[in-house]
Amino acid sequence: QVQLAESGGGSVQAGESLTLSCVASGRDFSDYAVGWFREAPGDAPGKEREFIASFSWSGRLSYKPYLKDRFTISRDNAKNTVYLQMNNLGPEDTADYFCVADLGMVTDGAHPTYWGQGTRVTVSS
Repeated sequence: QVQLAESGGGSVQAGESLTLSCVASGRDFSDYAVGWFREAPGDAPGKEREFIASFSWSGRLSYKPYLKDRFTISRDNAKNTVYLQMNNLGPEDTADYFCVADLGMVTDGAHPTYWGQGTRVTVSS
C-alpha cells in the first residue's frame, strides 16, 4: 500500500510556471506506475478526472496529447517523489491536481488504485 501527498499548488498569473510534487510513503515505490490527473472546479458531478501524464515503473511516459507541450512528468525513486512541471499556465488549467499510483498501468481512462488528496492550482488572467 502507498500513501500520496501532493504539494506545490497555489495561485499564479497566466503565462507563469508551477511545479507540483508528490511524495509517496510505503515500500517499493519504484514498482509503481505514477501519474497526475486533474479536476476543474466547474466539472459536472460524476465527470471523470482528466488524465494528464504518467510514468511507468519501466520508464515509459504517457501524456494527454494536448498537454504534452506544456506539462512534464518526472520521478525520483530515491526520494519517493513524482513531479509535474507546468509551463505557460492559463485560466483553463485551474483545477485540483491529483497524484496517483498503481502497480499496473496508469493511462487515460484508467482508474488508479491510490490517490492523493489533491492540490489546488488557480491561474488568473
